[in-house]
Amino acid sequence: MKISPSIQISCINFTNFRRKSGYVGYHTDHFPILGIQEFSENPHQGCHLLFNELHGERSIDEPHKHDFFIINLFEEGKGSHTIDFVEHKVGNCQIHLVFPDQVHHWVIEKETVGYQLMISRDWFESFLPSLRFSASYYQNHPVINLSGEIFENFLYEFQAIQKEMSGENIFWEVIQKRSELIGLLVSKSVEGAFKDFEMYHSNPIISRFLHLIDEHFKTERSVSFYADKLNISANYLNIVCKKNLNSSASSLIQSRILLEAKRLLKISEMSVKDIVYDLGFYDHASFSKFFKAQTGMTPSQFK
Repeated sequence: MKISPSIQISCINFTNFRRKSGYVGYHTDHFPILGIQEFSENPHQGCHLLFNELHGERSIDEPHKHDFFIINLFEEGKGSHTIDFVEHKVGNCQIHLVFPDQVHHWVIEKETVGYQLMISRDWFESFLPSLRFSASYYQNHPVINLSGEIFENFLYEFQAIQKEMSGENIFWEVIQKRSELIGLLVSKSVEGAFKDFEMYHSNPIISRFLHLIDEHFKTERSVSFYADKLNISANYLNIVCKKNLNSSASSLIQSRILLEAKRLLKISEMSVKDIVYDLGFYDHASFSKFFKAQTGMTPSQFK
C-alpha cells in the first residue's frame, strides 16, 4: 500500500530544517524542539497525528527533541538510533519509542523499510494510559524486538491508520482508537520481554517515585522529600529501591540530574554557568565535582 502524497512527511536533516525555515524552537528549557506542526503540510490547521513511511537511507545528524510522541515500526532495519545518549541498533521487526522531551538522533541505512506515527502532545496524554506501565520503564527500554506474529498485528494497525488518513474525510476518532490499540500492543510486547520487568512493576512505589523525580529533580534532591510525598519513611523508600532496582533512592535522583545535565551540555546553547544555575547546584565547583564523579570527565570536556 503506497501512502498518499498529501500525507507523506519527509524525514529531514535538522540542520537543513533550521536553515530553510528559520525555526529554532528554543523553549524555556533551552533545547532545540521540533513541534508536530513543523512536519505537517498544513501547519496552521490542527494536527493530532501524522503518518510517515521510512524507506531508504536518511539521517538526523543533530540531536534534538520533540514536543510529541513517536512510534517507529521497522519491518526491515539497519542503522543506529541514539535516544538519550544510548545507541540502539536498528533491526528487523522492531518498535522504537521516543517520548516527548527525549533527545534523539539516528542514521538509517538504505535497506530500511519502516513506518512512523507522530502523536501530538494533546493526544499523547490520552494515549499514555494504553501503555499501562510507567513511562520511565519504556524510556529505559525504547527498542522492542517483536515476534513475526506480533509484528503483523502492529503492521495491520499502522496500515489501517494509513488508509484512513488517505481518505478525503478523515475519521479522527477511529485513528485515535487505533493508536491506543497500538499502545496496548506495545504493553503486551514489553511484558516479560526484559529481565527487569518484575523489578519495575512488583511494587507500585517505584513507578510513583520515578514520576516524582521527573517532576522535582531540579529543586529537590533529598530522599526524605520524595518519601514524604509517598507517605513512607526515607529508610523504607531506600529498601524498596534497593530490593527492586538494586539501586539506592539517592542514586536514582542523581541519575536523573545527570541525564538532564548531559542533555543541556550536549544540545543546548547554555553556558556551563547557566546550566549550574538551572539544575540547582550551589556553584560551578559542586556541579563539576558531581559530573566528574558520575562520568569521569568535566562538564566542559563532555560539552
